[in-house]
Amino acid sequence: MATLREGQMEMPPATQLPEWEMHESYATKSKARETKNGRDASDHQPGMKYMLTARLDRIMPAHRSYWGLRRRTMLAAICLAILAIVILIIGLSVGLAKRNTNTQFLPLPSDRQSFTGDLTYYGPGLGACGVTSSNTDNIVSLSHFLFDSQSVGTNPNANPLCGLTIRAERFDEQANAMRSVDLTVVDRCTGCAPTDLDVSPGAFDQLADPVKGRVDVTWAWLSPPPAAPG
Repeated sequence: MATLREGQMEMPPATQLPEWEMHESYATKSKARETKNGRDASDHQPGMKYMLTARLDRIMPAHRSYWGLRRRTMLAAICLAILAIVILIIGLSVGLAKRNTNTQFLPLPSDRQSFTGDLTYYGPGLGACGVTSSNTDNIVSLSHFLFDSQSVGTNPNANPLCGLTIRAERFDEQANAMRSVDLTVVDRCTGCAPTDLDVSPGAFDQLADPVKGRVDVTWAWLSPPPAAPG
């Protein structure tokens, strides 16, 4: 054992750490250094916004004008144009889908079943088929959905539905019996649903009391379907 000289102080013995504490301390310090180094590296990496702005500057420099517009104004106009095109496409798709749906359920002459709709009357005159009718004629105006679906050109007089006949019938509550009348197609009704009929006052009187104005009716085609064009 070493002896102390005069004036020297005795030093406490060095503390010996357990082996597991030494490993844990080293791992903690290494993780701290890695975290700091990673944060420092990420702080120097350019952000996504910066990268996009730099790429846009290469394609469309901000100091230039485009068709007399500043870059920001030009980009806004392009975005609005794209939005308008998307809205137009969606509108056309919805319109075509609706048109296909309406056509699918139209009471065409090729369909031999009976249809049910509303029966109304109007003051006839020169109809879309080019025929002038009176209040006492047994004529009918078909829904514009049905009439227009069969148009073959710009002249409505050439519509193949013109001149075809249908039989309309309904139960008369007052007479407690069925009533029916045969009607010739002469016109188109803009306010009618696909299976509705708009007839002359004389034809309506044969099926119901005109005071009612609107009643239900069942009808079917009598004429053979028109031949396919061409």
